[in-house]
Amino acid sequence: MRMRKTGRLFCGFLLAGMVSAGIARAETISYADAVTTLAKDCGADIKKLCKGINLGSGRVADCLKQNAAKVSPTCTASLSNVTTSIQQREDAQTAYEKVCAHDMAQHCRGIKGDGYILACLIKTQRLVGNKCNQAITDAGWR
Repeated sequence: MRMRKTGRLFCGFLLAGMVSAGIARAETISYADAVTTLAKDCGADIKKLCKGINLGSGRVADCLKQNAAKVSPTCTASLSNVTTSIQQREDAQTAYEKVCAHDMAQHCRGIKGDGYILACLIKTQRLVGNKCNQAITDAGWR
């Protein structure tokens, strides 16, 4: 059972290879919000330091890393926070099935189909364990 990771390629050009750790567990940022935040906070740095680089190539992240001393503090902080949040979202999406297995068996027995099972878990969230509820939230599905 795998949920689609739509939007992953959408912001991958900045996120490739730049995962860092350390933000507290909270609701993760959406892919669209990640791109909007990075465009706002890093757009000037990308324009100035990474001229002519194809945004879809993943090389923008390399460019920003190579020019780290010249990248604005706002962009550096934003990139770190967004990257960490997106990684947390992807980790939750990957771990969801394992983390929620007990709750699926207990509260959604006989339900077939990824979307229906997820809807069941969300509908019965008061009965579902904290770790499963957190994984669903972190995955961006609630």
